[in-house]
Amino acid sequence: MDKNFKIKAPFFEIGPKAYLYGEELLKLAKVIDKTAMKYDADIIVTPQYTDISLLANNTERIFVFAQHMDYLPIGRGLGSVLPEAVKAAGAAGVMLNHAEKKLTLNAIEKTIARADEVGLATIVCADTPEELTAIARLSPNLLVAEPTELIGTGQTSDANYVKQTIAAVNAVNPDIMVLQGAGISNGKDVYDTILLGAQATGSTSGIIKAADPAAMVEEMIYSLRKAWDELHQ
Repeated sequence: MDKNFKIKAPFFEIGPKAYLYGEELLKLAKVIDKTAMKYDADIIVTPQYTDISLLANNTERIFVFAQHMDYLPIGRGLGSVLPEAVKAAGAAGVMLNHAEKKLTLNAIEKTIARADEVGLATIVCADTPEELTAIARLSPNLLVAEPTELIGTGQTSDANYVKQTIAAVNAVNPDIMVLQGAGISNGKDVYDTILLGAQATGSTSGIIKAADPAAMVEEMIYSLRKAWDELHQ
């Protein structure tokens, strides 16, 4: 766990995956940046590696995270993603173990250790309460609870899953915040998920495939803030 990394609830994660890159992504990232400031919401954006510097150098409020990295040391390893290079590019952290880039528990442990070494925060994805428990013991900064079968479907996790996964992580370390992902398609999904007790949520296709992605960012972050304030005031 990178002890210097500070993020507060409610937070949000937007993952362009391989849908957006370059200037088109930067245009949306600037909208995300302004929206984060407008609603005082921390937002993580996970661009392509080649766009980390572009976003980090042209935004103020968002947290730029790499989509993945490897745990190799400086030296050989053509085609690998070096932790020091991710940090030097301007990233604040790295996402690990997404359903599209699964890792073994051993690799997750080694990669978290390398992230800590170079000063990168970690947000690690998991599917089941059991997997979340195992990864929580490795002390990442943040966890993503995301049923693999719901990713990109427009169907969100049910209340039982949300409560079970949060309880599983809290039993190991209550300081690790849990983002509830998968199937978030609009502001109502965001609102409902936060009202269930989630500290964060996020979206890829719900934003990227929307008729107006910028408007959907606004709708989702407005809903994030509204639900959180209603629940906690």
